[in-house]
Amino acid sequence: MKEVWLLRHGETDWNLQGRWQGQAPFAPGLNEAGFAQARSAASVLSNVRFAAIYSSDLLRARQTAEAVAEQQGLRVIFDGRLREVNLGVWEGMLSEDVKARYLKELEEREKNPLRARPPQGETLAEVAERVQAALKDILQEQAQGPVLIVSHGLALAALSCLAGGVPLEKAFAHIPENAKPRQLLVDG
Repeated sequence: MKEVWLLRHGETDWNLQGRWQGQAPFAPGLNEAGFAQARSAASVLSNVRFAAIYSSDLLRARQTAEAVAEQQGLRVIFDGRLREVNLGVWEGMLSEDVKARYLKELEEREKNPLRARPPQGETLAEVAERVQAALKDILQEQAQGPVLIVSHGLALAALSCLAGGVPLEKAFAHIPENAKPRQLLVDG
C-alpha cells in the first residue's frame, strides 16, 4: 500500500459566487481566504515528509500546491490530467444561470452521472479515466514515501471513489471541501 494525500485547492471568488470553474483559463486564482487555507493546509501537512507533490496546472491548484511545496522544500510537478472536469459552455456561469438555461442537461447528469456531458464538456467517466491514469503513473514514479496530489473537487472525488471502492456514480456526493487534506492508502 502506498500513502497518497489528496488536497483540493483553496477558495476562489468563483467558489463564493457560485460560478462553475471547470478548466476555464480565465477562472481566478485563490482569494485571500484561499491563500490562508493553503497556508493552513501546509501547516497541517508539515509533519508528513512527501516524496513528491503533484498538481493540476490550473492556477488555483498551482497556488495551493506551491504553498505546501514551499513549506516542504519541494518543487511541484504539474500534470494536466489532474485538472477539473471540463464543463464546456457552463464554465464561468453562475449556478442559477446553468439551471435556468440547461435544466434538461442537469437532469440528465443526475440520471446518468457517468455519461452525461455538459455542452462541449467532458463526462465523469472521462475525468475518472484521466485522473486514474495520472495516479497510476505517479505511483510508478514515486516508489518511496508519500505523495501529495493537489487538484479539484470532482477530479479528487473520482480518485477517492476509485481508490475506496465506492461506485463512481456517487462521486458528486464525495467532492471534498476546499483545502482539507485527506489521506488514502492505495495499492501501488
